[in-house]
Amino acid sequence: MPERSRKRPSDVNELAKQLVGEATGEIEPADPDAGKDPAAVALGRKGGLKGGKARAANMTPEQRKAAARKAAAARWASHQKPNS
Repeated sequence: MPERSRKRPSDVNELAKQLVGEATGEIEPADPDAGKDPAAVALGRKGGLKGGKARAANMTPEQRKAAARKAAAARWASHQKPNS
């Protein structure tokens, strides 16, 4: 998964300068967790880890089947061949 929190320069020369600076120790590497509340990060991760299981436990088999069909249809929607 890409690290979206990192702000790297889009210019190739600026990116090269930053990478060399970080490698040689002239520039301090950017901390991706700077400015984030550790408690909020842990709480968000905890909810994400148990969310799907808790939702599935509260659904009936018919509801789970409908959700699975909807998810499969959404995944395959981009793979449909255009009608010629």
